[in-house]
Amino acid sequence: MAAWAQAEGGGGSASPDTSPALTLGAVEVRSGGAGGALPARSVSTSVDIVGGEVLQDARVDHAWELLGRAPGVQVTPFRQGTDAGRFSFRGFNGEGRVNAVKLLIDGIPSNDNAGGMPFLDAVFPLDIEAVEVVRGTNDPRYGLHNIAGNVNVLTRTGGNEGRATATAGSFGTRDVQVVKGIESGPWSQNYGVFWRTGDGWRDHAEGTQRALSGKWFYTDEGGRWRAGLTARAFRNEAQESGYLTREQAAAQPRGSPPWSASDRSTRETGQLGLHWDAELAERLSWTARAYASHYENQRWVRFSQAGVQQERGNDEDQRGLSGALTWRPAVAWAHAFTLEGGVDAQWQDNAAQRWRTVERVRTSQFRDWDFGFRTQGAYVQAVVQPVPSLRIVPALRVDRLDGDFTDRLTGQRYGVNGYGTVRQPKLSVAWTAREGVTLYANAGRTFQVGTGIDAYRTQARDLGPSINDGWETGVRWQPAPGLEVRVAAWQQRASGEVARVLGVDGLPDPGGLGNVGRTRRKGWDAQLNARLPGGWTGWVAYSHQVARITVPDPSAPATAGREVENVPHYLVSAGVQVRATEALRLSAGVTAQGDYYLDRTNTQGRAGRYALLDLGATWQLTPAADVSLQVRNATDRRTVYAWYDSGSSGYSPGDGRSVSVSLGWRF
Repeated sequence: MAAWAQAEGGGGSASPDTSPALTLGAVEVRSGGAGGALPARSVSTSVDIVGGEVLQDARVDHAWELLGRAPGVQVTPFRQGTDAGRFSFRGFNGEGRVNAVKLLIDGIPSNDNAGGMPFLDAVFPLDIEAVEVVRGTNDPRYGLHNIAGNVNVLTRTGGNEGRATATAGSFGTRDVQVVKGIESGPWSQNYGVFWRTGDGWRDHAEGTQRALSGKWFYTDEGGRWRAGLTARAFRNEAQESGYLTREQAAAQPRGSPPWSASDRSTRETGQLGLHWDAELAERLSWTARAYASHYENQRWVRFSQAGVQQERGNDEDQRGLSGALTWRPAVAWAHAFTLEGGVDAQWQDNAAQRWRTVERVRTSQFRDWDFGFRTQGAYVQAVVQPVPSLRIVPALRVDRLDGDFTDRLTGQRYGVNGYGTVRQPKLSVAWTAREGVTLYANAGRTFQVGTGIDAYRTQARDLGPSINDGWETGVRWQPAPGLEVRVAAWQQRASGEVARVLGVDGLPDPGGLGNVGRTRRKGWDAQLNARLPGGWTGWVAYSHQVARITVPDPSAPATAGREVENVPHYLVSAGVQVRATEALRLSAGVTAQGDYYLDRTNTQGRAGRYALLDLGATWQLTPAADVSLQVRNATDRRTVYAWYDSGSSGYSPGDGRSVSVSLGWRF
């Protein structure tokens, strides 16, 4: 019988003894077995599985904030209306110039054309069952946007549990989340209703979010196949508090500049997914996905007093297919062998428009793009275990890109750059030297291409993809029962990195990307997870990283040897949970990062350093009801996000101390 697992299902040869993956918190596995596609922990790199118990009770404004609890992940909080923030890792910043992480929600690709993550807004904490974080260049399953790795957010599937929370907190925050699972025979259903509103810590920062989700799955009586439909819809209406000068951010961090008084934004997203998992024959599995996604964002924003207000409109539709065939034959020449091949394709129809405006009234248009973007990819990987203690994973992925672009203001039409076939060889090795000690190493290639107009042939010559070659080596060991440690060193080089030019002053810009040059990112990570007697659970992770320009763009020689902007040297995540009594659970968490340069010449100063403490307590009133208290930024530390672009700069202070009280029910 096949096994359909929501998180970390059957892994074939990817047994825990030979995998460097670490698990933070409990991950619910509804069934186990040897069928299905290779899971995330089959990738011999820095893989972290963050369980729902670490995430579901968190009181956050946006789902991307939850990733700050994952090791080695940087969160970048703009906190400007619907464009509130992103996450990133491996020396790439979430600031928006290079979006280097492939995002999936229940296996459905969920980046926009530029690699941003608007679809993540529709996922609320109570609906998350696990988050899989894969850092590195050696995962062959994904192509576009998989520059530094990928993240798959897995939401609730199956079960008969219902949960609801109602929260009230500082700054007018109110939050209601309800999820319900229904299983009856071969059918399973899951529903979610979510609402969140608040005034914001800063002035002119009110926002209201609404979301609905549903899952419907059918599993045949023999367990040989499963088919299902997933649906998710989201709407966010928010004011924008605006960017301050450095002096304003220091003197009046809760203020909003008068030139941002009419700034606001509206975002809508929707996703539909068809899922099919089947055992075609003994030892032969097939997984397929088909999806349609829609993203629409309308934003009025003025970045500085010297600039002008602009209206930015994005309207994107994506349709896609993916499939993977996994074969696990019994062979005499190896302890275990798995061969997997996969294909995927995506079709995008996108529009991007911009106007100069005064008090949200249009005065002139300076952008009107209509463009289609198409990707096709395929991969093959083998998992070979000659002996139980050794696993070797060679892989190859190829991608092709196509598309067409029309500038409606000029009537000009362009074809996509001649990227050709992007070949990405990968190799991973993991060796269990002794029980509880796994040494691993990998090398792989990923790629970056232009976004928006910069993916098309607007110049006399074609632009090729930027090739990213990376490696990692590390060790994972269990020094004692309940303790897991992983230490790794890594490096990644880009042959010709490009980055978005933000165009913050509202003037016409050529598109959005500028050449950075050749870059090198390197660093090391150290992690400790602990699950100890007496109900203690804890973790601590430290990541050191440096992103440097080794060969600059010829027009910017002053950037040679300088650091890439908005990349802090270190990231810290730590937390502890303890069941003090049968009825009382306490928690504490710390996130921290170093400061970063604001520009590529490293002459505009540094900003962004912080260390934040969150505290929580949950009392179990009855078996079905609980009440919890959470204090975010308990020490009321000052934080700020800052950017610099083309002579302009802006500062967005982070939230001060907040307190929230929640009532929870199980039904």
